Amino acid sequence: MFYILFGPDEFSLREELERIKDGLGDRESLASNTTTFEGKQVSLNQLMDACIALPFLGSHRLIIVEGLLARFSNFSKGAKYADEAGEGQALRRDKGEWGEFEKRVGNMPPSTALILIDGQIKKGNALLKRLAPLASVKEFPLLKGAALGEWIRGRVKEGNGTISPEAVRMLASLVGENLWVLASELEKLLLYTMGRRIDEGDVKEVVSYAREANVFTMVDALIEGRAARAAPLLHQLLQEGDTAPYLLVMITRQLRLLVQSKELSLQGFSPAEVKARLALTSDYVLNKALEQGRRYSMERLEQVYRKLLETDLSIKRGLWKSELALDLLVADLCA
Repeated sequence: MFYILFGPDEFSLREELERIKDGLGDRESLASNTTTFEGKQVSLNQLMDACIALPFLGSHRLIIVEGLLARFSNFSKGAKYADEAGEGQALRRDKGEWGEFEKRVGNMPPSTALILIDGQIKKGNALLKRLAPLASVKEFPLLKGAALGEWIRGRVKEGNGTISPEAVRMLASLVGENLWVLASELEKLLLYTMGRRIDEGDVKEVVSYAREANVFTMVDALIEGRAARAAPLLHQLLQEGDTAPYLLVMITRQLRLLVQSKELSLQGFSPAEVKARLALTSDYVLNKALEQGRRYSMERLEQVYRKLLETDLSIKRGLWKSELALDLLVADLCA
């Protein structure tokens, strides 16, 4: 058995790995017959020695190799894995052994399951093209749009729950394609609703990203000097359980995002490039940062940022209690 699993959606990839393991017999005996290699370092002889070994007190032997395909790729600058010498050079350098890979994979005993796992890989990957005809290949792209909404509904259904279309859209907008975070938030929502349908109100109440949306709104009001909007939002978040130091960190983070995203946009980077460079997973956070960054001058953003740092220092030095310091910050910025 030979599998190749690759793509940026690591959550779905890992779920597929678990499904494969489920089909390989008893998990306890499989664990003692599992070997994992790092693809950048393993030699073909090391790998094949493990692959031809028979399982001990079990039905199968599982061999997992992480990052082998990337070893034979020439990614563009900034990709997760890169072969700086150029595409296929690792393959050419090691052709004395890796050139035999396909042949030796075909000689594995039926009790061996070999799984190659990788992240984002170029479709023209030298090794992938050679191995694809011999393996069960599955790609895991990031879910977007309708596919992401369908995944959310399916996940809720698996948890014996239901969810409104509005709640699906809000979750997809707030969290984005990070399925690890989405799965965690859906688990909390299912526990919170206890069998009733999940609606927008539940998302606003439970999902941490929904509170982040309120922080964005408060940042808007602070930058624009609208005390009548900023002060009530601040106290609403405090009443909902957020502490003043946490809110100060969140506000500072949002300002930093605005400054960084504005700087990158002015340098000519596309929204997708800004998202990647700032390591953002939520399209909502990206779009909000870009939108707010366009509306305000860099001078105003830096002015607000300096005030936030001054407030942070006043709290740490014990000059003001944290909640009072935030109230003074609002008053100062909105004067």
